[in-house]
Amino acid sequence: MFRSALAAMLLFAGLAHGVLAAGDHMAVFTKEGSFEDVRDAVDMAITGQGLVVNNVSHVGEMLERTGQVVAGAKRIFLKAEALEFCSVVVSRNMMEADPDNIVFCPYIITVYVVPEKPHEVRVAYRKPQLVGSQESQKALKAVDDLLSGIVKEALQ
Repeated sequence: MFRSALAAMLLFAGLAHGVLAAGDHMAVFTKEGSFEDVRDAVDMAITGQGLVVNNVSHVGEMLERTGQVVAGAKRIFLKAEALEFCSVVVSRNMMEADPDNIVFCPYIITVYVVPEKPHEVRVAYRKPQLVGSQESQKALKAVDDLLSGIVKEALQ
């Protein structure tokens, strides 16, 4: 786990943002700015790879609505969205290596702001676990490389 965290920190060291968390299961980065600007930068970085955002899940709005019916519910996000997308080439390679790798698709990058830090936008994604055969692990590493490359581009 230490090696993954160190690699992620070195990868993003030159960017004007911080690494909030990096490990085997997720990578979370921060950037000062507006939610809309950072979300748009993530969207543009995804489409810049020739990919299409299939769905935008408005997680923050959903939790805000449902929080009104849950007694004592605290506000979790000021804004939060999850951008869902896929890559024909990367996904096909991943699933040709092992059809069970379908569980790693689609890919999701989240953009959110917590109430305690209203000027800090967080960008995060689940890191695919490098499992299965050597071919599967190589394909899953390509997924992680795609996700980290998109985030790196968005946060420049």
